[in-house]
Amino acid sequence: MLNHQKNYIIDTNVLLEDPHSLVKLRNGNENHVFIPYHVLLELNKIKKDPKLRHIVARVIEYLVENPDAFKVLHSNSVADPYANLVDNFILDEIQSSGLEKPILVTNDRIFQLQARLRGITSEIYKESVPFKSEAEYFTGFVPSREEAVANAFMWSEQGKPVFFGPEGEKVIDYQHKVWKVAPRNVFQNLAMELMTHPDIDIVSVQSEAGYGKSYLALAAALYLVLERKSHQKIFVIKPIIEIGQKLGFLPGRLEEKMEPYTRYIADLLVKLHRLRPANKVFLDGESYPPQFNSKLFEILPLAYIRGMNIDHAVVIIDEMQNMARSECRALLSRMGEGVKCLCLGDTRQVDNPYLNQENNGLNWVVKKFKGSRIYSHIVLKGEKSRGPITDLVISTGL
Repeated sequence: MLNHQKNYIIDTNVLLEDPHSLVKLRNGNENHVFIPYHVLLELNKIKKDPKLRHIVARVIEYLVENPDAFKVLHSNSVADPYANLVDNFILDEIQSSGLEKPILVTNDRIFQLQARLRGITSEIYKESVPFKSEAEYFTGFVPSREEAVANAFMWSEQGKPVFFGPEGEKVIDYQHKVWKVAPRNVFQNLAMELMTHPDIDIVSVQSEAGYGKSYLALAAALYLVLERKSHQKIFVIKPIIEIGQKLGFLPGRLEEKMEPYTRYIADLLVKLHRLRPANKVFLDGESYPPQFNSKLFEILPLAYIRGMNIDHAVVIIDEMQNMARSECRALLSRMGEGVKCLCLGDTRQVDNPYLNQENNGLNWVVKKFKGSRIYSHIVLKGEKSRGPITDLVISTGL
């Protein structure tokens, strides 16, 4: 009888994505799963990262509770866990292990190439890549009525968008104007339809920079809170991918620490305030950077959401492509009654080193929520964007 048992070696990024990958790869007792010692060192290093430590804590807890699910690979090599050579030491551990046909499981494409040069077989963690950039592949449009899903659009023979919404099928032959913001093209108009629809609780919007995702979302939020009064507060939540000084060591209050990362949000809000006054959102509408009325408007880093329960609010989640699946689950499970959630992102601009264009929070949301009666998704397109230079960047593919 042939022995089909496999020897899997699991990388750090896979453990961070899914601690249960150990059991899934083991598949009962069918396969062996190994964790290189230098992966444990890397986990020990990044547990100090304020953005990742809660994820690492879950991984470590799972490892402690399931000691029989894996074995640790050791080698005589010694590496500084802060060095850039950790991947090489992991490959050393694999080569010196004596395992028959080891398979490195990693979502790091460069690491896969390094393994190949050493003659080591590697593969992606299949559960981390459930689709090919679904947030772009599914644009919010379907080709025919037979393929329609809840809250999707279809082009009619007359070239007008047909909406398969909660109230049934209708043609969107009218133009929205929300908080005096007029859409620049049909896609922005449809985004406004979704963002302000009373029966659609969660909307995701994918586009490259410059197509107005954040601007439209803030305009819709002001409209829902200050004009329609269907919601009581606006939250803007974003993952902080830090470059340089760490957030925790910057001086001042939380708002002051967040300011370098969220200045564009304040600028957009001030721009909307000039179009139509939104005085209640500001403590002082004339000061800059603006001081917000925390009873109506609050910007929070992702890490501050754990333990919160959010009700009757508009929640704008910006840069969702920089969130892991587990972070999306933890965040969206905080949403209570009467929440309108607007998920924004660009899967081509993933800054989180442990994620990629396919394996990111925005893609997971589209994949899992597509077809739900309370969810919709749209990809913003068109020629007009932030300005002529941005248009040139997009049109030339710079």
